[in-house]
Amino acid sequence: MSDGRKNSVDMLGYTPEEYKKFSKNSWIVLLAFSILYCFLYCGRLNLQFAMPAMMAEEGWTKLDLGILSSVLFWTYGIGHLFNGRLGEIFGVNRFIVAGVFLSAISNVLIGFQSSIIIIAILWGINGYAQAMLWSPGMALLSKWWPGDKRGFATGFANAFSGFGQVLAALTVSLSFIIAPGMGWKAAFVFPVALMVVMAVIYKFIVKDSPSKIGLKEYVDKNEARNQKDAELMQLVQQKGKLYPYVHLFKMWRFDCWLLIIAGASIARYGLLNWVPTYYVEEFGVDIEDGALGTVLLPLGMAFGTFVIPWISDKFFSENRLPMVIICAAVSGATVFCFMKVGPGALAGALLFIAGFFIYAINGLVWAYATDVGGRAFAGTAAGILDCCAYLGASVQAIYFGSVLTNSGNWTLVFTAIAGVCIVIIVMAIIAGWGLNKKKTATEA
Repeated sequence: MSDGRKNSVDMLGYTPEEYKKFSKNSWIVLLAFSILYCFLYCGRLNLQFAMPAMMAEEGWTKLDLGILSSVLFWTYGIGHLFNGRLGEIFGVNRFIVAGVFLSAISNVLIGFQSSIIIIAILWGINGYAQAMLWSPGMALLSKWWPGDKRGFATGFANAFSGFGQVLAALTVSLSFIIAPGMGWKAAFVFPVALMVVMAVIYKFIVKDSPSKIGLKEYVDKNEARNQKDAELMQLVQQKGKLYPYVHLFKMWRFDCWLLIIAGASIARYGLLNWVPTYYVEEFGVDIEDGALGTVLLPLGMAFGTFVIPWISDKFFSENRLPMVIICAAVSGATVFCFMKVGPGALAGALLFIAGFFIYAINGLVWAYATDVGGRAFAGTAAGILDCCAYLGASVQAIYFGSVLTNSGNWTLVFTAIAGVCIVIIVMAIIAGWGLNKKKTATEA
């Protein structure tokens, strides 16, 4: 390959000036979306950290709160099923900004309610609004980050969602401190103000494709990926805008990944939802300390979902399933050990490790979504995967809430989470059966 041809490939088909402009904006897009999504968790996980106070002040049971929590998972999951594709059709940034504002409004209204039925309706609306960001965001990143860097980009964004879980815990705890008279309602009013501020900034600095800054679409360094993108785009033009759903569901390995992400979400939210309450009830810590004591869990998630997908880019870019198996095995063993210890340094370390490897599976899933959908419909693939993720999350909310209400058996909860990790391993082995390690980018 001549030096001129090599430079052209390295610069994704751009001139040096164009490439510099593209690179600058690709980082702006990644950073802005990641930070915005980080703050979005202030309007989603605030319920989990407010649950002990809601039970204490209102007399609601764990089953009541489990059902309430599951409402968001159902509407969030169903929303993703549609919003990934709708965002690609009507404009990803339009969906992203609108979703933040709708979520903020829903949360603030909850802060002025006392009826659990009305709260459940508003929480469901909040779930759909929150679903207007991630899948369109994956479509956005695929437009700005080529195939050999998508694991890094999606992992980077997903890492900020982990930091968002830390931010949610901190802002809820701070809300209880600065407005003690409001009780649990403070958790739904103050944290979401940060979301709105970030959405305004995002709207003015992020462009949803290179064409919006006067550039042509990039040319991927991997010719097979370019060919795949062209083929998928042609399929959409020939068979209609909804055809991506048919294309994806026909792929049996994609269906296996759906079960993997559902299991990972059961494990992830099984810990995020219930560990703060576990600390409060089993060890008698204060509500605020219960939330702060589990910060290492989402912090581990943030680092895991950044590091593991990056490693998979380097060593397993053609088949990310071995990394899924490793992550599930370590997660299951760590959760099993966690239930044997009380609050303290060891428990914190175990929570960090569990979070690191459990949420890393999510990071691998989003890298796979951009691989399988390409620039044509990465958002659709991510939306379907996220739909299954939150169907799994809704199941855990109801099931674990019921178990704890009826028996108070925390051992059963953590054992079930460890068991789910075993199921993930089995599904990853099945999905990898007969998979050629040297498969090209055009194979799913």
